[in-house]
Amino acid sequence: MKLYFAPGACSLAPHIALNELGVAHTAEKVDLRAKKTEAGSDFYAVNSKGYVPTLESKDGTLTEVQVILQYLADANPAKGLLPKFGDISRYRAMEMLNFIAAELHKGIGGLFNPAMPDAGKDAIKQRVDTRLGWLETQLEKAPYVLGQAFSVADAYAFTVLRWCKPVGIDLAKFPAISAYLERVAQRPAVQKTLAEEGLA
Repeated sequence: MKLYFAPGACSLAPHIALNELGVAHTAEKVDLRAKKTEAGSDFYAVNSKGYVPTLESKDGTLTEVQVILQYLADANPAKGLLPKFGDISRYRAMEMLNFIAAELHKGIGGLFNPAMPDAGKDAIKQRVDTRLGWLETQLEKAPYVLGQAFSVADAYAFTVLRWCKPVGIDLAKFPAISAYLERVAQRPAVQKTLAEEGLA
């Protein structure tokens, strides 16, 4: 299994999942501006969308964070990183993955765009603030986004929430989120992944 990643990008989430699951894999860094892999290959030949993450496995190539996370969890069900299909808890997990993707990832990630005017950034920050407020209430009730146990949704939430500081979103008023980030960061697989991506 091979993961194409860019340090600290959303590909950090499946990278964490691979290490949490103990799945044997290789990881190749991608220069997203040049669209070149670390080995010098044309990244568009790997993923015609031109962005990470991209996962190559015996089943073929997969893209999109929340899909790769579900694939990895379902391929290793004994680890319990997602509920099984057929149970409402799985749909709750998919609901959370979609919330992270649509409301947090796209919002916070958009603030990295240097061409965005300040008024646009302010509007996004206001919307994200509301979403973070909702997540704060969830994390006041339980240690992880799906409840009592770590899941691949946490790998994704942790990845995206790490972007708040560099884009100027202050998490000081969200103590449950701040404590959550510290808690997830202490997991051995997370520490291993951060070190592998040069982010420790």
